[in-house]
Amino acid sequence: MLTEPAAVWLLRHGQSQGNVIRDAARGKRVDVLDIADRDMDVPLSELGERQADAFGKWLATQPEDNRPDVVLASPYVRAVDTAGHVLAAAGLDMKVHQDERLRERELGILDLLTHEGVKARFPDEFLRRQRLGKFYHRPPGGESWVDVALRLRSLRDSIGREHGGRRVLLVTHEVVIVLMRYLMEDLTESQALALGGGRIANCALTTYITQANGSPALDLDGWTAPLEEANEPVTEEPDARVAPR
Repeated sequence: MLTEPAAVWLLRHGQSQGNVIRDAARGKRVDVLDIADRDMDVPLSELGERQADAFGKWLATQPEDNRPDVVLASPYVRAVDTAGHVLAAAGLDMKVHQDERLRERELGILDLLTHEGVKARFPDEFLRRQRLGKFYHRPPGGESWVDVALRLRSLRDSIGREHGGRRVLLVTHEVVIVLMRYLMEDLTESQALALGGGRIANCALTTYITQANGSPALDLDGWTAPLEEANEPVTEEPDARVAPR
């Protein structure tokens, strides 16, 4: 039977090594980002680990009815490791269920290229993206934002079937969080796009509580208080393998 979870928590992963590399390239004439790992293998930075630990230590102070019952994570290393650090710091012995539908948006032939790199190497694709906009533009071999939304519709159905009435923590990526909000709040294209672009910080928490009528109500929006209380820097770099996401 399809029901709603009691609450859905959306947590972006901690700062990754890819975030650091992208931040260092900002403002420079760089066509290709120097990242040896596959996107799914890019690890957390030391700061990213501390950010996840800070969130977990805050979670440890919460009453049992304000902790997740189940944890799902993107299979990407930076998300799985964020979940692991959070649970260890919170003292919670829980399994992290990996779900590929929570993975980062795939960029296909634009993988590793900066904005300048796409313009220089694939000028026709650059113009096509400008015409369509990033919500509908699908790079060859990659995904549009609406492609990501389609797999997240399936994920929401699965959560309803398997975790109805429970508090579900999803550890994932910025675009995924934006598109979960798009689905859960029934947003328009322009409203969804206004939520992205580096607005969601690393280890920021967005939460929904299911109301009596079964609809989700936004509670926390990009909340970073646990990091601030632990005096850990709040970082907002978009993920790195990156023509503009």
